[in-house]
Amino acid sequence: MEEEQNILFNPNVLKDLVSIKMPFGKYKGRLICDLPEPYLVWFKQKGFPAGKLGILLGTIYEIKLNGLEYLLKPLKK
Repeated sequence: MEEEQNILFNPNVLKDLVSIKMPFGKYKGRLICDLPEPYLVWFKQKGFPAGKLGILLGTIYEIKLNGLEYLLKPLKK
């Protein structure tokens, strides 16, 4: 639980979204920030995995849901 709280308040989470790749599944190897919204919605319905990956997937889901992808563009360069 403490690890998850540290991740939630970590300013590097946005950097992680544009640098960490999906480790498994249909979109294995794709950057977390580039995962399609329907895939993220599916994960939301099924439940995000535990740990850092789940937090990253939940974060990118909320970013896309609220139309905030533009926040990541400067970080992708």
